[in-house]
Amino acid sequence: MKKKYKYGIIFSVIFFCLLHNAVMGQEPLPFRNAKLPLATRINDLIGRLTLEEKIALLGYKSQAVSRLGIPAYNWWNEGLHGVARAGMATVFPQAIGMAATFNDSLLKEVAGVISTEARAKYNLSTALGFHQQYMGLTFWSPNINIFRDPRWGRGQETYGEDPFLTGTMGLSFVKGIQGNDPLYLKAAACAKHFAVHSGPEAGRHAFNTIVDEKDLRETYLVAFKKLVDGGVESVMCAYNRLNNEPCCTSNTLLTNILHKEWGFKGHVVTDCGALYDILDYHKVMNDPAEVAAAAIKAGVNLDCSDLLQKNVIAAYNRKLITRQLLDSSLVTLLRTQFKLGFFDDKTAVPFSSLDATSVHAATAVSLSRKAAQQSMVLLKNDKGLLPLQKNKYGAIMVLGANAGAMDPLVANYHGMSDNMVTFAEGITAAAGPGIAVQYDQGSDYSDTTHFGGIWAAGESDITIAVIGLTPVYEGEEGDAFLAAHGGDKLTLDLPAAHIAMLKQLRKKNKPVVVVVTAGSNIDISAIEPYADAIILAWYPGEQGGNALADIIFGKVSPAGRLPVTFYKSLADLPAYDNYNMKGRTYRYFEGAVQYPFGYGLSYTSFQYSWQQQPGKINTLKDTLFFSAVIKNTGAMEGDEVAQVYVNYPAVERMPLKELKGFKRVHVNKDGEQTVQFYLPVADLQKWDLQQKKWMLYPGDYHITIGSSSQDIKLNAVIKVKPGMK
Repeated sequence: MKKKYKYGIIFSVIFFCLLHNAVMGQEPLPFRNAKLPLATRINDLIGRLTLEEKIALLGYKSQAVSRLGIPAYNWWNEGLHGVARAGMATVFPQAIGMAATFNDSLLKEVAGVISTEARAKYNLSTALGFHQQYMGLTFWSPNINIFRDPRWGRGQETYGEDPFLTGTMGLSFVKGIQGNDPLYLKAAACAKHFAVHSGPEAGRHAFNTIVDEKDLRETYLVAFKKLVDGGVESVMCAYNRLNNEPCCTSNTLLTNILHKEWGFKGHVVTDCGALYDILDYHKVMNDPAEVAAAAIKAGVNLDCSDLLQKNVIAAYNRKLITRQLLDSSLVTLLRTQFKLGFFDDKTAVPFSSLDATSVHAATAVSLSRKAAQQSMVLLKNDKGLLPLQKNKYGAIMVLGANAGAMDPLVANYHGMSDNMVTFAEGITAAAGPGIAVQYDQGSDYSDTTHFGGIWAAGESDITIAVIGLTPVYEGEEGDAFLAAHGGDKLTLDLPAAHIAMLKQLRKKNKPVVVVVTAGSNIDISAIEPYADAIILAWYPGEQGGNALADIIFGKVSPAGRLPVTFYKSLADLPAYDNYNMKGRTYRYFEGAVQYPFGYGLSYTSFQYSWQQQPGKINTLKDTLFFSAVIKNTGAMEGDEVAQVYVNYPAVERMPLKELKGFKRVHVNKDGEQTVQFYLPVADLQKWDLQQKKWMLYPGDYHITIGSSSQDIKLNAVIKVKPGMK
């Protein structure tokens, strides 16, 4: 007995050592062997997992498989405009502000910094043995829904109302996040929310969006198709139903369009709790097992809840799904982790050496400042007050509820840094010690009778008033806890207290620069009589104060452009829950507006001329090439944003005009720059409801270039003959 017991101990020790060595990588199991083909490695891992272990990997709180040395992982991470909810990180302007830059290469650079910081933070956190939510590498950004109605609180998270701008900016973000390494993802991006999801927030868990296929294809799916074609790693399905189908079990969206038609190869994740919504709010299925089976059959790979982890086993036992289907779903999900290098030796992953020096570096802070500079939109300067000359203003008053606050800088889905520069701080630093700068809160958001700093403003040479909204007045359901309706706005109004404060300032007969923070269209006309100049700052990130000062004192000329139409009244728009595009956005709205899509003033002026006009169209496969020369005819250097719009033949339901290209260029004083554009003729096609396919309609197409959707400088006409293929 003693000899058998002794041999048993020896055998156990040897077995444990062999297992330990395999798990620890000294003799790697096939799934850890980076020399093997990726498919071989994934299939090896799938073959080693039990049914229960496989199911445990289907939720965003992915469970550890200790016997294989696989740690737990939390898939839920946010990086919309900086690594969010995860401590120290660089905070960039909110997405709507990044859209206002009309600078896709800048956004790619910003996203590259976000993924660099994410990798560094992931390395630091996992080295300490943590596997925290928000410290991972799978980011549920960007939000590429169409900001079709200014009431939507989450519109600030998007790239605006235009499908082309949204797709172009979104793809640049994805490329910056995911990097260009041939073997590894730097981080994984996610296109959300698929699809046709833009409020109302209060009803988002139960809402049934009704649109026809023309609006679906020409507006709501354009950006998603562009990101899928560009290699986005993940797509998030939305809470709502689309034409009676819950998005996260939709055969139309997930099976037919996303996977079969577009050939999407990445993984699909649900919005958080969306599968429970199918039971609790949509009420179109009978029990959780039925929902779990429907989701996996439709193409869902990951659940941002625990419904799949709790109910897939029941679905399997009831033969609603097969093991083969489950394995196939898990293969897609695990592929992302393999591409992130989770199962490889750290020395093989090129981002494993990133450390604390890569987080909030000086170059990242500088980039945040540049992005904020480029995002801000000059709305009014008819008296030429801006830029301010320091030698004319010995005393400056900075006041307003948003002048010294952090919320108007960071927006929602934000990170944290130790260098948040408020507007008051930025103005003070730029003015320098030789100018008397004062600060006062001025007002709150509701009291229309009590104000501070008015007397001091009267004693100063000029006032810079910072007013507007903050992310608690517009945003996501629950987060924007002071919003009028579940995160949404009910009006375009600025806070009445802010308007009342401006009226008091105007009585002092001193110049007033008004800076407005917001993530959406607001009623500027209410403050226009009390302001000599108006700047829309959005939610500009940690360097917002410095960027504003750079613009106010003329270090840079403003060139931000509106990525949304500023309507005069909500009464001009269809009902909020009406998703038809008729009467919405610059593409279909025919009324007068406050400010058009693409609008923004400059401190200088520009002159446009054709260098080469677009040529003839012979086939659908052609690409139009054209170019223009932009000359700076003003008093200082500055950026200009050249925008290409197409006016279509007079066919029913054609857009009034449509953005098809843009270039932001810097032009020296008295200098000029050439901008070149390539427009694939296929991009001029529209969806035909009768034939259910894309068609190029015959007739005259106007190819125009201008500085906004309503300020057209150049126009060329091209003809499309009937039957062109």
